[in-house]
Amino acid sequence: MAWKKFPYPSARFRYTAEGLKAAWRDLHAGDAEPWPRSAHAVDAWIAFHAGDFERAEHDGMASGQSGEAAANKASCVHAVYLEAEQAVKCARLQAVAERCERQQARQPDNPAGFYWHAYALGRYAQEISVIEALAQGIGGKVKASLERTLALAPRHADALIAMGVYHAEIIDKTGSLIGRLTYGANRDDAIACFKAGLALNPDSIIARLEYARGLLMLDGRAARDEAEVLRRAAAGATPRDAMERLDLGRARQEVGGS
Repeated sequence: MAWKKFPYPSARFRYTAEGLKAAWRDLHAGDAEPWPRSAHAVDAWIAFHAGDFERAEHDGMASGQSGEAAANKASCVHAVYLEAEQAVKCARLQAVAERCERQQARQPDNPAGFYWHAYALGRYAQEISVIEALAQGIGGKVKASLERTLALAPRHADALIAMGVYHAEIIDKTGSLIGRLTYGANRDDAIACFKAGLALNPDSIIARLEYARGLLMLDGRAARDEAEVLRRAAAGATPRDAMERLDLGRARQEVGGS
């Protein structure tokens, strides 16, 4: 079955190879992805940024190791934002996690294999419920892969934000004491990760949204004003590609806009 189309196509998101290279640093300030080693992988990233996620996954997988990150990111983003069927969404996230485990064995020093593993499992956990995922041992796998990502790429902004989400989700679902003693989660680490990730990628829409959500999980009503500032900043941002346009839609929904 064909994947659902990106609902906000725009010429602004359709980069040439030259334009993509010029914009690469800004577009990948979050995932710290290096410029691809093959022209076919460049094509996969062009498709990704334009919102042609199915083609991005196909081209990324066809280009071998140099395109794995593009394929995994495209699959995850489409599953999380555009796939309506939970069973399909979960299956795709699990498939990415399995691909990443094979990639980790082949490329143990590539942070992308660990980050997308953590991302896919983390989003899968949110689908089935965090408590159920913890019972399955998924929480430990997410944390281990994020720790490995940050050991390999300490300035990986998206991994820092994801680690903040990990701490906040655990505390929200299990409480601060069990979260700290059983899962190594604590509020101070969550806030530090959110702040560090946003400092590295200050224009990120999703970083602001996740930080706002994390604050509300950690501090409840006391964090409402700070969370609202973050959400409004996200809703007022200008997206640079299809993924950010999807993030913008989510931000506008959260502040009550269109």
